[in-house]
Amino acid sequence: MTANRMRFAPLALLGIITSSFQPASAAVRSPPEHEARLAACIRDAAGGRAWLEKTLWGLRDQEGGWIGAEVPNDNGSHDLGPLQVNSSWVPKLATLVAKRPADVRAWLIDDPCFNVQAARWIFLSGLHSTGDYWKAIGVYHSPTASRQQRYANSFIGHLRRRYGPLWTTQRVIEPHIDGRR
Repeated sequence: MTANRMRFAPLALLGIITSSFQPASAAVRSPPEHEARLAACIRDAAGGRAWLEKTLWGLRDQEGGWIGAEVPNDNGSHDLGPLQVNSSWVPKLATLVAKRPADVRAWLIDDPCFNVQAARWIFLSGLHSTGDYWKAIGVYHSPTASRQQRYANSFIGHLRRRYGPLWTTQRVIEPHIDGRR
């Protein structure tokens, strides 16, 4: 498999998701049934990799979005859905899944599994391009280095609240990324 094909492999599931898209009902905040659905989406997107599941939960906790979210930003973009995927990604995602940008935007807002798969792809693309877990977390948020660092610092706090104060990247994530576990 070529490096380029490997880079886009995480998005392959998006095609499957889009072929069976069923829009979720929009809600102001996530009721328990939406949280259960989101949990299943995160579990599926992680594919049995605990480090990736923890990462996706960390992004969710950091972003604080919900099914139906469309939050405006000062720069004219919007943060969409449960993992607040920035609308600036819509054209790239639309190209990758060969769908209309308007459809991709709607799915990011209303389909939690599409949203999680897109977030997964954005994070893994950042990990592939930077080779560094924490830089990839920052890239998920912003192209600006100073904003990336603040985001990564806040992200670790969310992971520690969810998984405990002893949570560290070395213990939980890095051994799984490089294949030692």
